[in-house]
Amino acid sequence: VWQQASELRAQIDKGLLECDFGDWTGAELKKLMKLPEWNTVQRAPSTFTFPGGESFTAMQNRIVGTLDRLRAAHTGGVIVCVSHADPIKAAVAHALGTHIDLFQRIVISTCSITAIAYGAGAPAVLTVNSTGGSLTELRPS
Repeated sequence: VWQQASELRAQIDKGLLECDFGDWTGAELKKLMKLPEWNTVQRAPSTFTFPGGESFTAMQNRIVGTLDRLRAAHTGGVIVCVSHADPIKAAVAHALGTHIDLFQRIVISTCSITAIAYGAGAPAVLTVNSTGGSLTELRPS
């Protein structure tokens, strides 16, 4: 079911927020990359919790739970969610059945489109990091 733009309405859902980086929030990436913990963030994110913040596993559980709740509230409909790269990568990894430790291999660019179709079976990842083309091509067959 594809809705006309006049039928759409925007709502803010805190479950779609970026990972809570805690004490790292606002720090420059070039400084964070020099920390010994940076290697863990990149290679074993499931084992890392940001000081004063959230773990990647908790963030993935939050985003997946939010998507499940939104899908249940809009059964048979199309939902457009806007978030940041890490939550989107975590949702894609979950849909693909990929461990969160491998989610850093997924690229999500600013203003890109990622589409996941959920049905009776396993989710189908229709596109990841798309920056062009028609969205009508994303309709599952």
